[in-house]
Amino acid sequence: MLALLTGCTDTREAVLNGKARSHGGAISVFPEDGAKDVDEETRIAVKVPDGRLESVKVMRIEDAQQQTVAGRIADDGRSWAPEPRVARLALAAKYSIDAVAVDGAGRRSARHATFTTLVPEHRFIGYFKPENRSTVGTGMIVSFSFNRPIADRAAVEKAIRVTSDPVVEVVGHWFGKDRIDFRPKAYWKPGTEVTVDIGLRDVEGAPGVYGSQDKTVVFTVGRSQVSRVDARDKTMEVRRDGELVATVPVTAGAPKTTTYNGKMVVTEMHEVTRMNGATVGFTDKKGKGEYDIADVPHAIRLTESGTFLHGNYWADESVFGEENVSHGCIGLRDAKGGGGTTPGGWFFDRTLIGDVVEVVNSQDKKVAPDNGLSGWNLGWKKWKAGSALR
Repeated sequence: MLALLTGCTDTREAVLNGKARSHGGAISVFPEDGAKDVDEETRIAVKVPDGRLESVKVMRIEDAQQQTVAGRIADDGRSWAPEPRVARLALAAKYSIDAVAVDGAGRRSARHATFTTLVPEHRFIGYFKPENRSTVGTGMIVSFSFNRPIADRAAVEKAIRVTSDPVVEVVGHWFGKDRIDFRPKAYWKPGTEVTVDIGLRDVEGAPGVYGSQDKTVVFTVGRSQVSRVDARDKTMEVRRDGELVATVPVTAGAPKTTTYNGKMVVTEMHEVTRMNGATVGFTDKKGKGEYDIADVPHAIRLTESGTFLHGNYWADESVFGEENVSHGCIGLRDAKGGGGTTPGGWFFDRTLIGDVVEVVNSQDKKVAPDNGLSGWNLGWKKWKAGSALR
């Protein structure tokens, strides 16, 4: 069993300065976070060495459809296991585990993990976002990650058709041999309905390796919300449908651990999660994380490498709007355990997957377009040049 750790940026984040430390036993999960080709006979397990599990939610994701995996927490509160009737894991599927534990003093900690199961030999599958029937922000990018390298990228791209109402041109852009993202020239208009027709079944993506998916996914674009973080002024302007609704004081990356510039898209949201510096390269001489915060509230992921916009209860209130002290993330004042009336809780409650957060005036480079859903940082000409059909 390996404890699942959530990092904060690629060599970045969690405004610690030695003040916050983890407490209670670590939540261990199996299969471990990021595991691939997990066998169908494997049994999911979640455990804590002390305290009790408060909640465990396990989801099976197949072709952007989610289904809860039935299970229960043991009477002593120390472990979770699937119901006996849940015989096997589904093949060619992605699973997510979200667990929250409470120690003897009532302090909470959290874990988030994902793993994927085995895809039958000679088949490839694309794990994609967003989810079917979801409502997303105007910056949402349709993204496919394939479990095997794609040799015939043109054939695969042609088999995925992304259309919208109202109609706009949508173009695919390849990042290497195993990922393709689709977006229009500019952000989607609120109210747009997007249809993703996936016709990969029997498409030969590589010699002797064929697709297995034949499905249609539909999602809706909600209201427009674009937030602009000024790392120099230490503020975040939140705009709805172009109108300024709030200016919030923030703390961004410290001079030696700056925050990326550029447009980033919300891909995950967690009421509470753990952040450990060791997962992103921040370690002391003994190899331990420079920070290990078991209950970071209102965590909103912006990049795959670990940039988050999250609540912060451990820094002094005077920091926000005045000083950049983080390891690269963007911190909003918050309360321990979270709270809807704090800046962190207020912003979390008004955010959708697919919303855009743009950072300006930071002493760092622009975020890479394949780091999370950051493709909006490429101009339209360069974006179209990444298509295998042009």
